[in-house]
Amino acid sequence: MSKYTTGELAKLCGVTVRTVQYYDTRGILIPSELSEGGRRLYSEDDLKRLRVICFLRELELPIDAISQILREEHPEKLISLLIEQQESALAEEIAGKQEKLARLRELKNGLKSRGAASLESIGDIAVIMEGKKKLKKMRWTIILSGIPLTALQWFSIIFWIVKGICWPFVVWVLAAIPWGILVSRYYFGHVKYICPECHELFKPALKEAFWANHTPTARKLTCTACGHKGFCAEVWGGDGK
Repeated sequence: MSKYTTGELAKLCGVTVRTVQYYDTRGILIPSELSEGGRRLYSEDDLKRLRVICFLRELELPIDAISQILREEHPEKLISLLIEQQESALAEEIAGKQEKLARLRELKNGLKSRGAASLESIGDIAVIMEGKKKLKKMRWTIILSGIPLTALQWFSIIFWIVKGICWPFVVWVLAAIPWGILVSRYYFGHVKYICPECHELFKPALKEAFWANHTPTARKLTCTACGHKGFCAEVWGGDGK
């Protein structure tokens, strides 16, 4: 079985020799044996124990608490629980960092596409990015809610062609009209638009927004703040007020 000196043990665990000696004086890492010359020698089990101590210290546990944990009959159960908690915390932290990185890259690409950047353009991009997920979720909710209606539409058309009976199509029309009105009110009640001229957020009249020429991310509208008419970026508008 391998034996390690104080220096070798410290190097393997990334700590100082003084730290190993301090743990010895506190009674939480006692060497397995002493050499004939009186040098402290540590075993593989001691190495594993020091790694556990280092992990617990990274969790900012005091030495007295570590000593109590290591004196438990089954310390590995508590340590396993702490490891799982730390793993979960790190996973959440990594996910948060990755989301921030994605936002930074999106902002960088947005600035490139706009040429010379200004504080207003950076603010516009930040607003668009902030509500992008909510806007996407709302659009998918609307799409999914329309699937039964779409199925009814195709069924009624096929039934009309094959059987010559049109009443299912009439039923679809009677259902589609109120659904379209409700969805339109819901959708335009939860979005706003950024004017490219004055950079103000505004909410157009429902009629104008509904009939406006549009792309997946913008609509040709008249800004209520400055009167500019042109394509305005669509963003999440909050609670619909």
